[in-house]
Amino acid sequence: MRTGFRRVGFAAFVTAGLMLAFNVWSQDVPDNALNRKVSPTAIPFAVIGDSNSHSFQDRVAFPAGTGERGGPFHARTFNWTEVLDKLRGKEIDSGPWVVWGSSGLLATGREALGLSGGRAPKKEDFLYNFANSGASCANLMDGRFRQAPRLVALMDKEPERWKRGVVLIRMGLNDWSSSLDLQSREPNSPKLAELTSRCVKQIGATLKLIHESHPQTLILVAGIANEADDAAQNNNWVSEAERNNIWKALDSFNAGVRKLAESEPNTAFFDDAAWLVQRWGTRGGAPKPAFKTVTIGKSFVVTNSIGDDPHNLLLADDHAGLVCNALWAQSLVARLREAFKLPLTPISDDEVARFVLPLVQPAK
Repeated sequence: MRTGFRRVGFAAFVTAGLMLAFNVWSQDVPDNALNRKVSPTAIPFAVIGDSNSHSFQDRVAFPAGTGERGGPFHARTFNWTEVLDKLRGKEIDSGPWVVWGSSGLLATGREALGLSGGRAPKKEDFLYNFANSGASCANLMDGRFRQAPRLVALMDKEPERWKRGVVLIRMGLNDWSSSLDLQSREPNSPKLAELTSRCVKQIGATLKLIHESHPQTLILVAGIANEADDAAQNNNWVSEAERNNIWKALDSFNAGVRKLAESEPNTAFFDDAAWLVQRWGTRGGAPKPAFKTVTIGKSFVVTNSIGDDPHNLLLADDHAGLVCNALWAQSLVARLREAFKLPLTPISDDEVARFVLPLVQPAK
């Protein structure tokens, strides 16, 4: 009997070993994802970031029924990455839509064996989108979910294409938003200065890593917006002094990122905080927020409020809603044209309306 158990145990051990080996060796880029036939003028486009850039229709991260990224409106709620592909997919190539990746542990194990780590965590998204929900500046270069080295490894497979490519870095909000109380009290706190320095260094290391292998690749670095202007925070930091302190601290963070971006070749800055204020307003110094409304088409009004209904700026899970993302994609194209003189077709207000309005009609 003991011999039988030993045989069964040995067989299970071998089977587990083979399964692990198979998983380790089979996580490379999906078949037919590279060297695809795309327009020779299409601009390869990659993303590094957090949940602000993680596609909403990822059924691995956001399966049906979870209530995330739009709740009952989920199927008709898209992130800016998805809007960009739908409106400018022939001019901007984010890669094919694929289920690809593995756990951070398995990706790290592959790298220890001299293999590509692929993408971590596993998700359903555009091939060149390495953003994942919950990411922070530490995930740019290090840790189980390090995005930049793994993106560069993918870019290295098609170096000629990336001579005319663009990488967007949109990271830092998760680091910064966790310290809003401190910002409201001590905008010049050494702790905030250290946080800013750490993020700027990580972004700087990412820029250098990309440009070491792909010096002609263009990089757009987005700053971060004021989380205190989030409609979910209306009852927090209500005094004018607190709000001014938060803006002072945020301006310092974004100034560091801007200075870095403007000091690097083939690199530019996207001022997300200014964009949010210009489009959606701010709480300002008055007792009530000085928020704006945005009208799409002739009469679809969106307010700086929170809820899954597309009339809200933010979704119930505190991520940008459909209209906010459509307008961000519109402004992203404008910034790429302005900063790098790229031959992209501007996204007009009428085009935004034609895209958004059919999606916000009540389901029949």
